[in-house]
Amino acid sequence: MAEPPQTDVSRPSALPTAKLLQRPTFNQALVDQNSDEYLDAIEEEWNKKLDAEVEVLVDGMVDIVSLASIGDKDKFRIAQESFQAESRAESMVRAANSLLSITHSLKLLLLLSDEAQIAHRRDAELKHVQQEKNEARQKVAELLDGLMNSKRELSQ
Repeated sequence: MAEPPQTDVSRPSALPTAKLLQRPTFNQALVDQNSDEYLDAIEEEWNKKLDAEVEVLVDGMVDIVSLASIGDKDKFRIAQESFQAESRAESMVRAANSLLSITHSLKLLLLLSDEAQIAHRRDAELKHVQQEKNEARQKVAELLDGLMNSKRELSQ
């Protein structure tokens, strides 16, 4: 069986004797990962960032709606709720900007990705699906032939 194709994902590393800039040390397990595992880890990291920002937006909206209750309030309470609403709105704006940054980064990753590899992967998947389709058709034809033969035998 052939090995899975390797991608051209850059993996940050430092020379073992380099002392000029102190870089954070990378976990050896991360370096030893194959390409698919590495890309899956990066995808999971992006998903966590996205989930965190969406959660900030949802929590902020829930808090703002809960602060908007109408009732007997004095000026101090109104000012306090106003400040809380403003602070939630600012955190929501930061989260929205972060989401915009994430979408921009993902667009760049898509635009700068290896189109030949994407096309090759798409063609391989298409070939695989067509093969499965042909196998399913053949199996259905065999089952129909079996049903027709058994129907003929019963009618005789």
